[in-house]
Amino acid sequence: MTDILDYKNKHVHMIGIGGSSMSGLAEMLLAQGYRLTGSDNAHSHAVERLESKGVKVFLGHRAENISGADLVIFSAAILPDNPERTAARENGIPEMERSVLLGQLMRGHRESICVSGAHGKTTTCSMIAQALLECGMDPAVSIGGRLDAIGGGFRVGGDRVFVAEACEYHSSFLQMHPTLAVVMNIDKDHLDYYGDIEHIEKAFGDFLSLLPKDGKALGWGEDPRILRLFSALTCEKRTFGEGEDCDYRFIHPVTGPTGCDSFDIAYHGTVLGHVDLKVVGDNNRLDALAAFAACHMSGADPKEICASLSSFAGAHRRFEYTGTIDGVRMYHDYGHNPVEMRSAVAAAVAQHPHEVWAVMQPHTYSRVITLFDDYLDCTQAAQHTLVTDIFAAREKDPGTIHSGMLVDGMRQKGLDAVLTKTFEDTEAYLRAHWQPGDLVITMGCGDINLLNEIMQRHGDTPRP
Repeated sequence: MTDILDYKNKHVHMIGIGGSSMSGLAEMLLAQGYRLTGSDNAHSHAVERLESKGVKVFLGHRAENISGADLVIFSAAILPDNPERTAARENGIPEMERSVLLGQLMRGHRESICVSGAHGKTTTCSMIAQALLECGMDPAVSIGGRLDAIGGGFRVGGDRVFVAEACEYHSSFLQMHPTLAVVMNIDKDHLDYYGDIEHIEKAFGDFLSLLPKDGKALGWGEDPRILRLFSALTCEKRTFGEGEDCDYRFIHPVTGPTGCDSFDIAYHGTVLGHVDLKVVGDNNRLDALAAFAACHMSGADPKEICASLSSFAGAHRRFEYTGTIDGVRMYHDYGHNPVEMRSAVAAAVAQHPHEVWAVMQPHTYSRVITLFDDYLDCTQAAQHTLVTDIFAAREKDPGTIHSGMLVDGMRQKGLDAVLTKTFEDTEAYLRAHWQPGDLVITMGCGDINLLNEIMQRHGDTPRP
């Protein structure tokens, strides 16, 4: 089996290096002495950051990009017919999938906290990372986003604990080596790979089976699929949630005027601390409870965990405030499936704006096809919905689905939905129709965040 340690000080080429997880792993390898190049389809902030550290990043995928490489690393989204992967095979250059690399980087740590689930991984992982850092436990970290508390998406840290997202896409999380496995939820996504929810549940069961006998499992106690999988475990297991049967519970929750929650956290009925969140939404309250439980199970001090959670300001691209234009507050959220978009819109409504504009960039044709009906009302709480073209990512247009079909379906359900295919279309429509006091939330894990940046650069609309 290819071992990353055999390539220390050698040339490693990373295909899709600008991806949320790949870019963090690239920085981790760079910090540990590996010589890197990479390639990606588009320029991005992640690419700019790597270039500023001396990494040569090629835009576009071509066979010659891997020239001189000793090892090629790729993500599950990079197909075997990618020209760089093809060239690697033809030239006898070993390949390694991203999740294998992440699993190998965990080795040598006494504890590996792996956070899985269809929703909430990045936020929960970020909360755990920040709390363990502020509790003095010097964690190594790999998250699929950017967290100011650790200066990005990775942290080398010490050998005590490794905190990482465990993504179920293409069963990538089966390459992890968890000692504490966190399962936030089990839900429909990546159906192009799994086919149905039953196969998704089985994959999570396989993930939990990776735990050693002295390992620990933590899961949402109000998800019947998680409880079913937990019933088969023989290792230590704990649950979190609002229900009385959960081991870790939040009690006495109060939602403030900005939509942020305050609550006590109890373990088996004993209150261990109080949290005043600075991030909005019921999903963040549950994420914070899971993060507290994971840190507590890892030996961190309860009061120090609560203090950290109370100061947590959020990971970038997770209901992130990006500025105000024309008296309209602009936010962006990474949510890219209907459940996550529904939560983002709910968080927007909790800000009590005059009206909410939900701007959706659907992500991948296969996801839109498999979750089509769920998309049609996920922005129902907003007064207005704008839908851009589908972000293809790794996929080719099958010719059977397009954003206009979503808009038609939304209108049939009574939504005020408009097709604004490009960023230019979207900006023009917003500026022509919004009013001071409104709120705009752009949603998607493609490049829709750039719309916020473009509009911020353009500033307030010139008035005659």
